[in-house]
Amino acid sequence: FLPLGTVLSVKSIDTGKQIRVIVRDRGTCIHGRGIDLSKSGAKKLGVHKSGVAKVEATILKTPTK
Repeated sequence: FLPLGTVLSVKSIDTGKQIRVIVRDRGTCIHGRGIDLSKSGAKKLGVHKSGVAKVEATILKTPTK
């Protein structure tokens, strides 16, 4: 699991769109899924209609203690 507060770049493999997100919670873990985006984030990536999409996530910044 990623630490809360981690900043990620998330890019849709299908649409090529990219957003920055912050890990706010860890939610429900479902086998085969690496990240659960908000509805707003999914819309920005253009993947909200499918419900599930392939994405590439890159860590941009981890929280400091």
